[in-house]
Amino acid sequence: MILKDKAYLIAGTQSGCGKTTATLALMQYLKASGKSIAPFKAGPDFLDPMWHEVACGRTSYNIDTRMVGVDLSRGLLAEKSADSDMAIIEGVMGLFDGLKGVGGVGSSADLAKQLDVPVLLVVSAKGMSGSIVALVEGFKARADNMGVNIAGIIANHVGSENHAKILRELLQEFDLPPLLAWLGKDAPQLPERHLGLKMPSELDLPDFSDCLHVEKSFTAEAQSTQSFAEQNVIRAMCFSVSSRLDGKTIAVAKDKVCCFIYPANIEWLQAEGAKIMYFSPLAGDAVPEGADALWLPGGYPELHLSALEQSTSWASIKAFIESDKPVLAECGGMMLLGQSISDKQGEIAQMAGILPCTFTMQDKLAGLGYREDASGVRGHEFHHSKRIFTAVPAGGRLLADGNSSQVQRREGAQRAFVVTRGDTGIRYKNLRASYIHWYFPSQPEEVASWFQ
Repeated sequence: MILKDKAYLIAGTQSGCGKTTATLALMQYLKASGKSIAPFKAGPDFLDPMWHEVACGRTSYNIDTRMVGVDLSRGLLAEKSADSDMAIIEGVMGLFDGLKGVGGVGSSADLAKQLDVPVLLVVSAKGMSGSIVALVEGFKARADNMGVNIAGIIANHVGSENHAKILRELLQEFDLPPLLAWLGKDAPQLPERHLGLKMPSELDLPDFSDCLHVEKSFTAEAQSTQSFAEQNVIRAMCFSVSSRLDGKTIAVAKDKVCCFIYPANIEWLQAEGAKIMYFSPLAGDAVPEGADALWLPGGYPELHLSALEQSTSWASIKAFIESDKPVLAECGGMMLLGQSISDKQGEIAQMAGILPCTFTMQDKLAGLGYREDASGVRGHEFHHSKRIFTAVPAGGRLLADGNSSQVQRREGAQRAFVVTRGDTGIRYKNLRASYIHWYFPSQPEEVASWFQ
């Protein structure tokens, strides 16, 4: 098989089939073959793109048809891969899993259709021989019905070379997409925790060269940067310069605690004219002097409770918030502002003490799904912690979410965000805090107002 297109989407039959492992192994193989690979991730994800960056040596961008949107996804794909030989997009969940329906908005299939990108389907072949025909036939029929091309198969959890031979011949016999590559059952797996994979800062990327078996007929031909235009994919500047934040300096928390940052959000802020200054609450840094606004992204505060309890950042963050300057706190960033965080083992650590709530980690999901503010800003919510309100600060003005009806009635104030589903957040002075990770370019005018 010859990979001749400029971009491919690596999709799975379902979550857990080995899609990320196959994606990283293929990226690693192509890079070792001398190809420059532009990585992308379908859907709202922070951890997979971190691993893409390690495998490809360049930033991985999120694209999808729900949060990012079709037009911006096209622009990002074209612009961010223009200087590469090939773009590899890791899909989300199963090929046809999305917001609703079969292959609906937000799904990998919808993204492949809208961007006119062929699919390489990852199939977990453990304990499977002839059944691969029925499985691939079904996926191919549904994909064909949508106008999506499944160009090849990557088999995972393959028992032996003979097992791979059986799969290859069955796919050939029934005129199905060919076996492109396969991974053995003993291929290394990246360890996981709640919210997804562990981070590259915690362990090395495995070497997949001995366990990714590429078919002899497989070649990847470098393409010119004009191939996207030939596929009618729009090449345009992703973010127009509007200068909404011209002259503003935005302090952004960035470390192992605050690490869930869409690269496009930073680039959008800069395109709007903002200067970015990073600091680390984990290291005890103060909010940088001269900052006009503050952004506390999400991450894993529950993994660093002892260090955070000793952080010397809290006084400067509290002073910044009390000065009524603009602050956006997302998920883990919001948790830093509460009274305390309790992990699943019952360890409790005191936090900044700015918001009248505590946070408790739990085994089950507390919130998951796409979110959209009434203004049109889109985002995503995914967390295992639960927020428990305590009391309103003396003289404070608290705007609370719908799960805190007693506080809301007592204050009689509006919510931080207006969403039909999910966390409507907390508003204190000029602070907006919620569990939602927002995608800034989805509604530039509104998001700019959060930092002005």
